[in-house]
Amino acid sequence: MEHIGRCLLGCFASLSLLAACAHGSAGPEPIPTERIASGKAAQPQGTAAAQPAAAPTPAPAPAGAAATPFAALAPELVAELVRKHGEGEGPRIERGVRQVTAQWRDEDGDKAALRAFVLEWFVAGPRGRDELLGRFSPALEQLDGHLVEIGRALRSWSELELGPQRPVDELFAAFDAGAHLSEDLFASKLAFVALLNFPLASLEEMAAQGKGWSRREWAAARLARRFALRPSGAALQARAKAAAAAESYIAGYNLWMHHLLAPGGRRPFPKGVRLLSHWNLRDEIKADYADPRFGLEKQRLIRAAMERIVDQSIPRSVIDDPRLDWDPVANTVVRAPEAETEVPPPSQGKRPPQPSVSAEREPDARYAVLLDDFRAARLTDKDSPLAPTEVDRRFQFDREMPEERVVGLLESVLASKVAPRVAGLIRARLGRPLEPHDVWYAGFLPRAAHPEEELDGLTRRRYPTPEAYKRDIPRLLSALGFAPAKAKEIDEHIVVDPARGSGHALGAARRDELHPSWGPGDKPHLRTRVGARGMDYKGYNIAVHEMGHNVEQYFSLYEVDDTLMAGVPNTAFTEALAFTFQNRDLELLGLSRPDARSERLRVLNDFWATWEICGPALVDTRVWKWMYAHPSATPAELREATLAIARELWDRYYAPVLGGKGSGLLAIYSHMINAFFYLPDYPIGHLIAFQLEEKFKAAGSASGAEFERVTRVGRLSPDLWMENATGSPVTAEPLLRAAEEAVRAEEMAAQAGAK
Repeated sequence: MEHIGRCLLGCFASLSLLAACAHGSAGPEPIPTERIASGKAAQPQGTAAAQPAAAPTPAPAPAGAAATPFAALAPELVAELVRKHGEGEGPRIERGVRQVTAQWRDEDGDKAALRAFVLEWFVAGPRGRDELLGRFSPALEQLDGHLVEIGRALRSWSELELGPQRPVDELFAAFDAGAHLSEDLFASKLAFVALLNFPLASLEEMAAQGKGWSRREWAAARLARRFALRPSGAALQARAKAAAAAESYIAGYNLWMHHLLAPGGRRPFPKGVRLLSHWNLRDEIKADYADPRFGLEKQRLIRAAMERIVDQSIPRSVIDDPRLDWDPVANTVVRAPEAETEVPPPSQGKRPPQPSVSAEREPDARYAVLLDDFRAARLTDKDSPLAPTEVDRRFQFDREMPEERVVGLLESVLASKVAPRVAGLIRARLGRPLEPHDVWYAGFLPRAAHPEEELDGLTRRRYPTPEAYKRDIPRLLSALGFAPAKAKEIDEHIVVDPARGSGHALGAARRDELHPSWGPGDKPHLRTRVGARGMDYKGYNIAVHEMGHNVEQYFSLYEVDDTLMAGVPNTAFTEALAFTFQNRDLELLGLSRPDARSERLRVLNDFWATWEICGPALVDTRVWKWMYAHPSATPAELREATLAIARELWDRYYAPVLGGKGSGLLAIYSHMINAFFYLPDYPIGHLIAFQLEEKFKAAGSASGAEFERVTRVGRLSPDLWMENATGSPVTAEPLLRAAEEAVRAEEMAAQAGAK
């Protein structure tokens, strides 16, 4: 997963609640989507790069602004500026002044200081505004870029396998050198200069007018939207601290699988298998479909362990301790025989000197960490009168998709009539009734034909170290459709690090120094987990996914025409692009080649995976809304509420297909604990990935060039980005339609075979 929680909050600012101050008419230029070799936007014929948008219609101040004494001063300031610069600048003046007065506070100065500021810093004329924009772009690139590098360095001892962890490492990880950046940009008046001179566009405005904006207008909109919020340094520091603590908690949540005992004390898992919750546990369930002898027994054990984690009946002593044996069904703990006990290296994890042979449950730590996330987020609420909850900010700022639309997309997949028919195919393949863990069925994929031991052996031989994976990146990229020279170029901009956790991608934010002679820019980092015996298949699968993030991060930073436009519309898009790499992991190992049948099975797998993750995404959404409705909740109360939400959604959508009425499995995802309301990005990412896969498949051997084309366009609005990439907005229809066709074909083939 890509850790977006550490990004500067202002970098993702967009605000539909500002619609009241954003009723401008459309700009005159079409969006230039064609790109020249350098990555700069090709200018449409008959237009000029500096051509300004048509003046927006004057609009009332945003909600809440009228209550401030400074907002009441706006008409007087507007009149004075219009007298100075002329009626032609009137609409821009009115909008800019209202944007400034909505954010101006007592500590910024009195009314005289506000008046002096707007008179001095309003820039009239397109040339002056372009010059101003041209200063903000490299300056913010330097600020953001170097802060990303500092944060990555200070978290390295906590996040990377760099030797034994020290208590002070968590303090360094929690320290955020950029916590006061937003505050300082307002205090220095730089943020107000941007708000005075560039329109703070709303989601509605972008949807209605963005297709007609020039690249310059998009860059200006991205700059202004950065300052839609004004979070305090204290709020950002609290968020960083909570995020670091949550990351540390999750990174240490491992189970030693040889010590999960089946009935009768059997050990179905081999020695040395240490799996991180939830990622590795889920992936082990997927892998066990290839084990006809012990697979089902292992899956049932993992499901029992997951249910214990979610309801917090798991004995806390068994977390990441190979000295204890645990029966997750009976929930009993005993000391492991010495002959069965692994001895992990000192750098691996944190555990007491002596094991505690106790079944005392984990004391709701999972939900205490989530509550700490929530409390940190509420500090930002106080600075966000226009979007006063984390839920608002995630949908309106980060995803730039309204909550109602996202929830509607998820529910359309969950309620699809295709799901029971796909389940019927799975049931026939397995030859047994389905069980709750079959929500992670992976038998449609070619890897289901390969036992986990075979895949582990292959990846461990090929990648004994992170350095070995790094050396293979050019070959991997070439196999994914990138020209050899382009693959080498990308590889030179990716750093591979050994991760303590499951692995993740960290993007860069600075493609060069301010002046070329000062040195090169930063590089994306791929964090991958490599065990003492080498990279197992689970680690490899994740590494390929994270490499997809890194390639997107490279193109969307280094090849975008303006770093104010760097990135993709939201996290779902970078997840989608990473999925297109991950889906070809066995092909990259030389184990599969697509044909018509395998393409149908790929569609069924994509549907099933999307159907599965829609449930956890809705749980995440409802849990955050529940916390806002119950801000004084205890960890125990949050545990019970989370279980009630997860069970209600399971019983509505999943139990009719998989059984297991009352299961809490939908709440197992670790993202709920360490990622600040992240999970809805995944199913939306699956929908986007399916649309992109169809486009890349049509490109054939030029799929690498097509990947580059769609990512270098930069951070447009979600639907406009998708229209440029695929010709259609974000929708579930292509996946549902293709799944229906694939099910029909498989059902017909089964009927023909039965005759």
